[in-house]
Amino acid sequence: MAGLIELLQQPSVAAGGAALVLVGFAIAFVSFVRSGNARRARDEALARERSLRKQFEAILSSARDGVLIIAQTGEIVVLTDVAAQMIGVDRAAAIGKPLGRLPFKGVDEHMRPIMAHDAFAHGQDDARPRVIGVPGRRGQDDLRWVQVSSRIITDALDGEPATLTTIMDTTGLLEAAEALSRADTQFRRAMENAPVGMALVDLEWRLMEVNRAFAEMMGSTVAALRGTPFSALSHPHDLQTEREQLQRLYDGLQSRFSLEKRYVRSDGNVVWAVVDVALVRYAGGAPDHYVVQVRDSTDDRLNSELMAHRAMHDPLTGLANRTLMQDVLERALELPDATQRVGVIAVDLDGFKGLNDRFGHATGDNALVHVAGVLRSATAGRGTVARIGGDEFVIVVQDADASKALYEIASAIHAGLKRPLQVKRHRLNLHASVGIAIADDDTIDGGAPSLLSAADAAMYRAKLRGKSRTEVYEPSMGATTEHQSALAAELTQAIERGDLVLHYQPVMDLATRTVVGYEALVRWQHPTRGLLLPGAFLGLVEDRQLATNLGTALVEQAAAFLTQCPSASTWVSLNVSADQLGDSEFANSVLGAIAHRRLSPQRLVVELTEASLVAPNTRIRHELTELRNAGVPILLDDFGTGVSPLSYLRDLPVSGVKLDMSFVAGIPEDPAGARVSRALGALARELGLATIAEGIETESQAEFLLRCGWRYGQGWLFGVAQPAGAVLGLGTEFTASLIEPRPQEHDNPFDLPPLPAPRG
Repeated sequence: MAGLIELLQQPSVAAGGAALVLVGFAIAFVSFVRSGNARRARDEALARERSLRKQFEAILSSARDGVLIIAQTGEIVVLTDVAAQMIGVDRAAAIGKPLGRLPFKGVDEHMRPIMAHDAFAHGQDDARPRVIGVPGRRGQDDLRWVQVSSRIITDALDGEPATLTTIMDTTGLLEAAEALSRADTQFRRAMENAPVGMALVDLEWRLMEVNRAFAEMMGSTVAALRGTPFSALSHPHDLQTEREQLQRLYDGLQSRFSLEKRYVRSDGNVVWAVVDVALVRYAGGAPDHYVVQVRDSTDDRLNSELMAHRAMHDPLTGLANRTLMQDVLERALELPDATQRVGVIAVDLDGFKGLNDRFGHATGDNALVHVAGVLRSATAGRGTVARIGGDEFVIVVQDADASKALYEIASAIHAGLKRPLQVKRHRLNLHASVGIAIADDDTIDGGAPSLLSAADAAMYRAKLRGKSRTEVYEPSMGATTEHQSALAAELTQAIERGDLVLHYQPVMDLATRTVVGYEALVRWQHPTRGLLLPGAFLGLVEDRQLATNLGTALVEQAAAFLTQCPSASTWVSLNVSADQLGDSEFANSVLGAIAHRRLSPQRLVVELTEASLVAPNTRIRHELTELRNAGVPILLDDFGTGVSPLSYLRDLPVSGVKLDMSFVAGIPEDPAGARVSRALGALARELGLATIAEGIETESQAEFLLRCGWRYGQGWLFGVAQPAGAVLGLGTEFTASLIEPRPQEHDNPFDLPPLPAPRG
């Protein structure tokens, strides 16, 4: 007994917990029973016996580990219920029997059968625990794994040694360990095969483990990255933000964070990535390590930046667009010294429409790109260059000395434009009118629109004073802008009063040189400014209803003109833009005028301009189809200048085409222009379309086009546009100086069989 007490008092034993305490009580109880048989008469011993018995039974019933005590003779002295249940034997039948006769069936760690003596008394005083398998609740196929620890106590039973064995069920621990190992294996496999980068990082922000995807993203290998400081891979500009987020995570202010940042690959290239970081903590809350997921977002970032750039830049020239320019100007005007540092330059090309008409839109686009380069070079980083529409440009200048910079940039623009633009065999000389406005208190109060309006007024003054020059804004120029607004207001009244009239340019049969029709061109007979050409006022027609009213009025004039023509086959074409179509009002006006004037539908031709605005399957197409089905011919203007007009030959109910004058200008000397004209003529004839060439200025052009298969033509060679009275009342005199007229009936080129309905 004394040996047992000394054993229990040892620190290593005392730290063993409830199992050793249980063993101590068990041995003390057995020892007391044997020694107490000789002293049963003593009352004090009986009381002590009862007390120990109660304590022993209480401990045995509450213990989770089983206890087995074996005497030196091999007899089982103590076997707790827990132990009996664990090893699958009957406790009552086992007490007092030799250990070798215990009906025990078990296996060792290698699944080999093991005897009871080897299982529970193995190794004599070997304190090293061993694990054995015992039958579970469902028999031999369901093993329960227990840990057995045996130790010999020299004076446990009346001075005799005994083997003390504790049995602990480790099935749950083993299953938990297996589950943990399985989870770890699954995690590592998932990490290794994950399509995104993953890493385990220690508390010093050093890479412990990375997967292949992360290594490839960094342009390195898994082995090379292990142990590398994570911060060494980061872009220097993103380090501070990363450190701040890590500190917040470490301090418990957030459970995780996500950050888009840059990394520098081993080859020096920069990649964008979205980084998700979580901190793994121990059960007590102490931080252990970080789990990091890294997703390459370089493509997403580039696409986002590309979309943002497209939203703020002109697609043709790459310059800033109106939205970006106004934003830059507004922010510049908010600076405290804006009156010294900010100014605006307005640039408008001189004669750009004529260049477009003569050489085509492709050449016009080349010219705009060339001008954009000149403006960039002239600005030299001192401001933002923007294209705000057509041939209009604006430069927002920000410089320490804005006044000086504005004049230098304007001078550099004129100098840069002096270098001709080479387009095929042509050398084009470009010029621009430039207006300058410097920020002052008034324009700052009015914001960006005020300063832009001032620069525009100065540019308009430059055009009035001879173009290709620079003007600086002064308050008196404000009247010019007001004049434009007043002119727009007058236009509405002019349409109602009938001040907008049609002039007629003849269309000739190139073979017979007879007038077969006319193109009607609008003019404004202004009461004070005289006769205004379309360029001076059509740009003011921004309201759709106003455009419709204008179209209706001109249809009535053209129909009235046709009723007075001596030939019943003469036709008139009216230019119609897509803005005037789509609600059937224009079609109704055309069909109404034909019915009212009792005209043949083929005599009133709709000449479609801005064909690129006519999208398939729209109300515009339906309105054109309605006109064509009624017998009204549809003539496609600017034929050959783009891919879209060619596709409309298939999709739109077109009766004829008009060759763009840019193809006529260079022939017959220009071989390329000649080939294109010949090919386009063949295409139109193959489709059964009427063919008209415009812009004919010389006899050689007329003869060449006739040989190429173009049947009709118009241009200065045959006459300019004249008022209706001059055409009808002075017909002979009108044509005498150009070509002798032949007053005879002729075929209408649009007397064609009805076309099938367009596809879609």
